[in-house]
Amino acid sequence: MKIIKRGAEAILYLENNHLVKERVKKSYRVSQIDEKLRKFRTRKEAKLISRAKRCGVEAPNIISVDENNFKINMEFIDGKRLKEFFNETDDKNRKQVSGNLGKSVGLLHNHGIVHGDLTTSNMILKDNKIFFIDFGLGELSKRIETQAVDLSVLKEAFKSTHFKHLNLLWENFIKGYKQTNNNFNKVLDTLNDIEKRGRYVKR
Repeated sequence: MKIIKRGAEAILYLENNHLVKERVKKSYRVSQIDEKLRKFRTRKEAKLISRAKRCGVEAPNIISVDENNFKINMEFIDGKRLKEFFNETDDKNRKQVSGNLGKSVGLLHNHGIVHGDLTTSNMILKDNKIFFIDFGLGELSKRIETQAVDLSVLKEAFKSTHFKHLNLLWENFIKGYKQTNNNFNKVLDTLNDIEKRGRYVKR
């Protein structure tokens, strides 16, 4: 067993060339509530990953789900995180990949899937395909505001991690997003409202 990452909610480790995500116990929660929550979140994340794949978005194949031990056993995607890729590649590749990213997120939203943590740390490029990982904060929702918040998280990630390339990445992301989400106008209008509220609060 090789530990890949220890997070607040889960441990990720390699086992038999598969990635295992195991949700960890929270000592501050009542034991019964903790177990119920971890089972629910394990089941929900596995379903979201499978549903994303069914709508044409790349994500790891689920090998097995062990709710009683709070584990998801899945395919290990051995590629490059977009976090590093966008900072190291050239503008031609940034333009193409951010456009494809927009198409994929648009597909998710069009099928009522909200990722919940859209950062370039949760996207892996392999064989020119973008794989989405870590749906732990995701949900099924066709609410326009929820989808707009999803985009807001990504835009903030672009600002903080890829500031030098922000305009190029966001412009091409939106071009792709418009191609696959039928409600893109409503989502983008709501995103604009969210950003206005944020600027007002900062003042």
